[in-house]
Amino acid sequence: MRKKLVLLLLTITMAATTLLGCAKTSESTTVAEVGDHKITADIANFYLRYNQAQYETYYKSLLGDNMWDTEVSEGTTYADTVKEQVLSNLELMYVLEDHMKDYKVELTKENEKEIEEATKAFLKENDEKTNQNISASESSVKEILKLLTIQSKMREAIIADADTKVSDEEAKQKSMDYVMFSYTSTDDQGKQTKLSDEEVAALKEKAKAFREGALSAEDFKAYATEQGVEPQQATFDKEATTPNEALVKAADALGEGEVTEVVETDTGSFVAKVTSLHDEEATNKKKEEIVSERQSALYKEVTEAWKKDTKIKVNKKAWNKINIKDLNVTIYQKQSEETESKQETDN
Repeated sequence: MRKKLVLLLLTITMAATTLLGCAKTSESTTVAEVGDHKITADIANFYLRYNQAQYETYYKSLLGDNMWDTEVSEGTTYADTVKEQVLSNLELMYVLEDHMKDYKVELTKENEKEIEEATKAFLKENDEKTNQNISASESSVKEILKLLTIQSKMREAIIADADTKVSDEEAKQKSMDYVMFSYTSTDDQGKQTKLSDEEVAALKEKAKAFREGALSAEDFKAYATEQGVEPQQATFDKEATTPNEALVKAADALGEGEVTEVVETDTGSFVAKVTSLHDEEATNKKKEEIVSERQSALYKEVTEAWKKDTKIKVNKKAWNKINIKDLNVTIYQKQSEETESKQETDN
């Protein structure tokens, strides 16, 4: 959560026949019990739609209209996976609420005011049918906003204990300029075709000739451009696997200003010149990545232990009746001076 609450905008593009689909599940039906908390169907449905909107908005164009029916493993669809993740996170948010005192976390009056204002704005911006289809009531919207706020504040408190000290040596990144002589060709429509054995052999010879010229070239990138190949840049350490693991290994063994031999792979031949043994910008970025990884690992360790110690019971029959495919939801955002993003929905 940012300083101002942000609630994504849900736009209903296909109405469900009832509040929670054809199964007519009551809003008050318990979907899961987390310790002393009872997650009712209206809370579960609203949080599911909140997440569904993000998936449909950002991934549907990539995965297609049948994204929810796509199998991610044998017998398990994308819809099944997302529903499992949504319920798991909803359970976690209640676990976090129970441990607020452990980190002296509390909802401030400002938090409560923001939640109240965001809830009223959301309900006001949407018509009754839309709110009904996504179980958006004053109580359900407030509850989810409260839980999201708690989760954000708790995560911030937990990761504050992570080690943020990273040495230059631990994060050190090198940099190189390189070219690739690809063993495939691409036409105007983007279709790729493998080169013939004769073409590949000729390309390998071209790579060798390029390498010989690069040894004496003052500017590797300018030389590559002159030779009709596209120069590219990459930062790396010995653990890197891109742009190519074999190329990284060859470059990592060199000093600054040195040029690799021709590195032949299954996809093409590479030639690279090491431009720096300590790329400061890339090293600083790597430090941030390492700290972020430590923070995520600590958060996962703490929360998984809490969750393991909490009695959680799921009413699978009730949860299965809330069908992710009975409603299409998308997002659009509206900027305002009062909040960074305002939530709206339309039928």
